[in-house]
Amino acid sequence: MVEPEDAGTVAALRQWIVEGRYPPGTRLAEIPVAQALGVSRTPVRLAFRTLEQEGLLEKTGKRGLVVRAFTAADVLCAVEVRGALEGLAARRLAEAGMDAELAARLQRCLDEGEALLAKDRLAEGDVDRWARLNAVFHAGIVGGTGSRVIADAIARNNHLPFASADSITLDRGALDQELRKLQLAQLQHRLIVEALRRRESARVETLMREHAYIGLRYGALFGLEAPLLP
Repeated sequence: MVEPEDAGTVAALRQWIVEGRYPPGTRLAEIPVAQALGVSRTPVRLAFRTLEQEGLLEKTGKRGLVVRAFTAADVLCAVEVRGALEGLAARRLAEAGMDAELAARLQRCLDEGEALLAKDRLAEGDVDRWARLNAVFHAGIVGGTGSRVIADAIARNNHLPFASADSITLDRGALDQELRKLQLAQLQHRLIVEALRRRESARVETLMREHAYIGLRYGALFGLEAPLLP
């Protein structure tokens, strides 16, 4: 997992790939990318590793890492699969009931997320912290089922472009709109936890499936629609 302080670099590089700044087949090197992002080589190196694991970058012999070719349909299908798998995990968790430790962990995610997003402006460091909370939240729900089958299926799907719950893009020029998008994601987290506590299995499955689209289509509500996505 990417350390919180490097998540902003990963998110920004994802956004540039979405926008077409680095089209498919483009070879990426640490120094020019670091200079373009205004960061050191270390977070860029870690970002390359993360995006390769997610399937956005791939090794091609002596050329090193290049941007992988993918279509909007590929992205949509991968997100739909994750939503279905996480929805299944949430439904099974609601049916079985959460233990006290998991309920407390999810509540801490809600409380910290609420405090983080309860302001008028979003700093890049806030996106890093949100990414950490989001990862803990999703991992808690999937891990809470105790199902290796679901966890392994999600892990395999996460190697597809933009499929992972951690695949947060960041438009540095529109942080106000990004804040509104994350606030909506935070609200969805609250609804999901509420449904889990009430053991509303059908409702929480639907909420989790819909939540998967937060990074794919919801940005359009706030003027952040990504050009490659349907």
